[in-house]
Amino acid sequence: MSQKFRNKYRISTTRIQTWDYGSNASYFITICTGGRIPFFGKISPGNPQMDLSALGHVAFDLYKNIPSYFSYVVLDEFVIMPDHIHGIITIKKPITDGNCRAAINRTSTNDDIPMKNGGVTGNKNPMFHQNLSRIIRWFKGRTTFECRKINSDFHWQSGFHEHIIRNSESHQRIKNYIRNNPLNWK
Repeated sequence: MSQKFRNKYRISTTRIQTWDYGSNASYFITICTGGRIPFFGKISPGNPQMDLSALGHVAFDLYKNIPSYFSYVVLDEFVIMPDHIHGIITIKKPITDGNCRAAINRTSTNDDIPMKNGGVTGNKNPMFHQNLSRIIRWFKGRTTFECRKINSDFHWQSGFHEHIIRNSESHQRIKNYIRNNPLNWK
C-alpha cells in the first residue's frame, strides 16, 4: 500500500527509478486533458484530420515552441487529438566530459530564481533539473494559463505517460502510430 502524505494516498511513480530522464534520449509522451474532455477540437467521420479548436491551436503553438524555451530539446512527430497529445521529444544535450554526462543548459527564465529545498520532493523536484518532467510541466502550465483565458474549465489530467524509445525500429513504429492516430479515432 502507498504511504500517506498529508493524510492522502500517494500514487507510486510509473517512471523507471534507475533512469535519468534528463539523459539524451527520445521519449514518446502522451498528455491527456482532464476527464478526457475534447477541448482541442474534433475529428469528423470520414475526415481523418484534426479540426483544431481555439484551445487546440494554443496547445499546438506552445508544443511546437518547446525548443525555444529548452534549447536541448528536438521535437519529432506529434499530433494534437481532441482530448490528448502524442509526441516524440528528444533530449539532446552536448557531451561535456569523459563520463559522457550531459551538460545542463540554462535556457529558461526561471533558472535565475533561487530555489529552496524543493519542498516535499527535495532534490527530486523536477523544476531543479533539465529533464522531461520539467519540459512537460512547463508545457502543461503554460497551456493551462493560455487556454483558461478562452475557457476557464480547461484542465489537464495529472501526470503524463512516457515511453523511452530504445531503437530505430521502435522509433519508426511510434512515428507511424502518431501519424495515423487521427485515422484510428473512433
